[in-house]
This record gives sequence, C-alpha cells and structure tokens, in this order.
Amino acid sequence: MPRNTLTKPQIVRAAIDLLDEEGLDGLNMRALGRRLGAAPTAVYWHVENKDELMLLAGDHVWEEIPLPAAEPADWHAAARALATDLYAMFGRHPWLVQAFGSHLLYGPNKSRYDDRCLAVYEAAGLTAPEADLAAAAVFTYVLGNTLGAAATASLSRRIRVRGGDPEQEIPRAVEQATAVAREFPRLRERVDSPAAAYNAAPDSAFSHGLALLLDGIGAKAVR
Repeated sequence: MPRNTLTKPQIVRAAIDLLDEEGLDGLNMRALGRRLGAAPTAVYWHVENKDELMLLAGDHVWEEIPLPAAEPADWHAAARALATDLYAMFGRHPWLVQAFGSHLLYGPNKSRYDDRCLAVYEAAGLTAPEADLAAAAVFTYVLGNTLGAAATASLSRRIRVRGGDPEQEIPRAVEQATAVAREFPRLRERVDSPAAAYNAAPDSAFSHGLALLLDGIGAKAVR
C-alpha cells in the first residue's frame, strides 16, 4: 500500500491488532508494514516513531469503554460499570497493562474516562480531593487485578517462541510452586482450602473486591 493511501487511523488500528496478537515485543515498523501491505518507511509519513504509535494505540482503546452520565441516578452502579468495563478492556488488550511500566500514555480518550470517573465520585457526595483519591484507588485496584492475565499472556508468547507449550509448562510451574508453598504452615492451609479455588477464579475475586472497595467509598461519602 503506497504511503499516500495509508491513513493514521488505519495504522493505529493495525498496530492495536498486532499488539493484541504479538504483545509489546511484537510491535515494530517492519511487522506493521507487512500487516498493512506497505513499506515500513511509508508508516513514518504518518507517525514519527514507535513511541508515538504506542501513544496513539494506547489512547484509542479507551474509546471501547462506555461512559455513564456525569450525574448518574445511582453512582454506585455507574462506578461499578466504569471499573468493570475498564477491567474487560485491559483483558482484551493485556499489552496496555504492561505498557504503563515502559511508556508515557495519555490522550483525550483516557482523559475523558478519567474525567467521568471523577464526576461519578463527586456525584456520590465526595469532595474533589476525595474523588481524586477514590478514582486513583479504584484504578489501581483494576490495574492490579489485570497484571496476572497480562503476565500470563506475555509468558505464554515467550514459551511458544522458544518452541514450548504454555498449556503444559505453566500448570507444571503452578504445581511446583504449590508444592513449595505446602512447606509453610499458613500457605499450606490456604492452598488446601476452598480459598485456593476462589483465587483461581479472577473474575469472581475482582467483583468481590470491587464491591468491598466501592462500599468503603460510599461509607466515606455519607459520613
């Protein structure tokens, strides 16, 4: 595809697809050019470098999160939806979770999401500083709950690249880690209890923890 037929939105969409499939390490101008049917140099007519491409791709995916009303009738439900939809978006794009540690990410779509979060917490009755803290706490909670899935996706790719089978190697490592944990009394109680199965269901654990967090924020709002 000649450079004059490429558009920046096409390039950003292709970059997101490539990141979803190959992770952060798989994004480079050569691979992106192949996906677009264009020379790598053609991409540089639209984006300056990989950092700019990451910035654009990282902001674009925030459009996937529907935003509730700025003054919702039920702030708790709105806050839960914002957090749950963010959790789902991170699950679709695990590379974004990793990118927070290696790239400067910002843009209008993320800012629009952040602004709406603050509006929802202010609608709950929090002051502006309290809304800042609440939004930061919920974002950190969501991000922390997606780190495991992002790490597993990255690890699985690494294992496949060297010719291994992640469906065999990861469970084997978990089994070995569990055997080590059984040597310690408090860990042994937990790995052999129903709590171990509960921790293996990340979506259920996420929902439970989010409910507790929002209940705490609500208690602060009505003090």
